[in-house]
Parts: sequence; C-alpha cells; structure tokens
Amino acid sequence: MTIETALYAARVRYGSLEALHGIDLAVPGARVTVLLGRNGSGRTTVLRALAGTVPVSAGRVMWRGTDITRLPAHARARRGLTLVPERGAVFGSLSVGEQLELAAPDGGVGPALGAYPQLRALLGRRAGTLSGGEQRMLAVARALAGPARLLLLDEPAQGMSPAATARTYALLGDLAAAGRTVLVAEQTLPPALRRAATVAYVLRRGTVAFAGEPAEAARFPGLTGPASPTSP
Repeated sequence: MTIETALYAARVRYGSLEALHGIDLAVPGARVTVLLGRNGSGRTTVLRALAGTVPVSAGRVMWRGTDITRLPAHARARRGLTLVPERGAVFGSLSVGEQLELAAPDGGVGPALGAYPQLRALLGRRAGTLSGGEQRMLAVARALAGPARLLLLDEPAQGMSPAATARTYALLGDLAAAGRTVLVAEQTLPPALRRAATVAYVLRRGTVAFAGEPAEAARFPGLTGPASPTSP
C-alpha cells in the first residue's frame, strides 16, 4: 500500500499551547482515511499541518516520499493537496458559479454539479447568502472540480440534510475508487463512512490513541455515529 502523505513525530504549537505531541500518521493512497476525535483532540490541526496552513514546530511532513515540511501552503496546493476547512471554506462575495469556475482549470464544472445537482439552481447566488449546508456542498463540490490528488476534509457534511450527507459520504468512496486520496476528519464515525474508509485514526489530546480498521474504532466511547439516514 503506497503512502500518499504522512506526519512523522510531528508537533504543532499555537503560542504556548502544544496541540500535537509528536504524532505519527500515514495516509494510504487511493483510499479513504478517517480521523476521529472530540473537539480539542487535534483533528483540525492534523489537516492544517498536512496542508501547510500551520507550521510544525518539530517532526516532518511527507508527500509521496518527499519531505515538504518547509513547503508553503500554496506550493502544496499546486502539488495537489486541497483543504476543505470546517469554517471559511467559501468566498462569501462570489457566486456559486464563479467559485466553481475558479476551481476548475479547464472550466469543467460538470463533475461538481453532478455531485450536488442542487447547486445548479444556485449558480447565480452569492455564497454568503447560502445556508450552512449549501455552503458545505459548494465547498466539497469546488474541491471535486479541481485537480486535487489529496482531499483533506474537515467535517464535510456538517449542516447538510440527511440525503446530502449520504451523498457526500458516497462521493468520498467514489473518489478513492477513482484513484484519489481522501482524509476526512469527523467527531463521530457514521456507518456509511465506516464502510467507505480503509484506515481510522482516533486522536486524544494531540496524540494518536488508535490506528487500525474503522470498525474497531467502535470500541472508543462516543466516536460511533447514529445509524445511516434512510432517506434517498
């Protein structure tokens, strides 16, 4: 199994607070990896460290066998790393259509609109006027429209309807099947994501408490989500 990206002995500090305490974490290529943990566990910091939006104070960040620890975020994005943050993932002053067109280098927004057909009726709307769930759909669709090899998604289905949530988790599995790599951070592990993911990590207070098969993560209290929605 090829490792797409990894952290080795990585530490991240926010001022005097250390958020990651020397963690090791490897993300296999063309797979879905899920990163679980409660608020404050370090999930978001791991995504930011991989994307380069926060620096590591010690340790290494690897990308396809190359050390990119000192590579800035924009340079990592050019190599194919795309971060979809939990907040601030869309440009509120731009329309839905404008954002999708900016993300697609060849203007091909078809895959994005195919993923979320609801966005077709919203193409002329400014993103800042959308609901929270609609903004999340736009953020994920914009990532799909681009050429990213690795998608780092922080709670991608937050605020979505049950149907859109189910669609989002199905899309993640489809991306991996098509050869793209997905790392998704969640507070709990929805059954749909348990089926799609190959590897699960559980973080606690900036350390890796578990690494293994997603089904085994159920032994950690509070990290298994409710049953999958039954609506289409």
